[in-house]
Amino acid sequence: MKIRSISYFCNPKYPIDEQALRRAGEFLATAKAAYESAGYEVQTLRLATIPFPRLLAGSNDFGRLNELPRIAQQLEHLIQQAGIAYASLGPALPEEPGSYAAIPDSIAATQNIFFSGVMADKSRGLDFAAVRACAQVIVDSAPLDPNGFANLRFAALANVQPGAPFFPAAYHDGNQPAFALATEAADLAVDAFTGASSVDEARRALISGMEQHGQVLSGVSNNELSDTRFLGIDFSLAPFPAEAQSLGTAFERLGVPAIGLHGSLAAAAILTESIERADFPRTGFSGLMMPVLEDATLARRAAEGSLTVKDILLYSAVCGTGLDTVPLPGDTSADQIMPLLLDLCALALRLDKPLTARLMPIPGKRAGDPTTFDFGFFANSRVMALQSEPLSPPLASPQVLRLRKR
Repeated sequence: MKIRSISYFCNPKYPIDEQALRRAGEFLATAKAAYESAGYEVQTLRLATIPFPRLLAGSNDFGRLNELPRIAQQLEHLIQQAGIAYASLGPALPEEPGSYAAIPDSIAATQNIFFSGVMADKSRGLDFAAVRACAQVIVDSAPLDPNGFANLRFAALANVQPGAPFFPAAYHDGNQPAFALATEAADLAVDAFTGASSVDEARRALISGMEQHGQVLSGVSNNELSDTRFLGIDFSLAPFPAEAQSLGTAFERLGVPAIGLHGSLAAAAILTESIERADFPRTGFSGLMMPVLEDATLARRAAEGSLTVKDILLYSAVCGTGLDTVPLPGDTSADQIMPLLLDLCALALRLDKPLTARLMPIPGKRAGDPTTFDFGFFANSRVMALQSEPLSPPLASPQVLRLRKR
């Protein structure tokens, strides 16, 4: 298991307070050293702000969202000086409809700044205009990179609360700094399930492993780093594109012949329940993260056709963080993406769980085409078919829909 990121949450104000970012960098450097001393590899140091429409709301030059690319560039420069690898400027908000359209140019202007967009939450309901706006951001961002990589830095959010340390979903909601840990821990499930004689034995082994790591990580967080509020650990069992660090491998070690076949939903539920049973200070999703292109087995099963977009959405009903690094045809339209995002929002609100969509239309690719990424954090697969057509009224009409928790 590794620490994928130590994420620091703050409100750097606007104009950006450079001293606040320096303090963030100093804290993150101290935290990295503390966790490494405890035996953990720390992959990245990250910073997340309050939602950028609120960050800018008090500034004299706000009101022209074409300023966002310049501000994103400034933040990128400052975090590099502070020793921070990545920053999230948080989500576009339905109350600022123009904030969504400002994101693609801001992604194009930077390399290490992430964004998101709120589609639905319990207080607002499901905002159809925001869903459509997120779909348009995905389409507009796709051609910014020949591999479609610009969409790695954007996620559409449904019922996601502040304090989740995984990017692009991370954002803050206050003025006092805080921090949280995101883990890369699919290998815990692979190890726990390999050779297990029963589901109960497999589950106990996974829970024990998570609790042991959670105790050590919490001890460091609450002792050496106690001057800054600790939000918790997001044990979402995130994978790496190698078989021994694959959540898909964990499914198959549990007894599913190939992830995507029947039995996979039950395996997803067992894995998620194990995370829920484990005793550790939790934040964020703390579920199953199933990024197709970041998981060797998921990528292989998607290429074979046994794992589909509908399957991953189905598993989100009992686990998950939603749809992540899903390769789609390059000519996918916003009208085709919107129904998928609506389904995701409906699950998030009815089940009262956080879900995201990080979709990647690949320029020039069609469904079934092989991907040819030369990227150490991706496993190659095939472009997945999106079985979706534009909606018709009344479902396609602009509206805000209240969906009560079941």
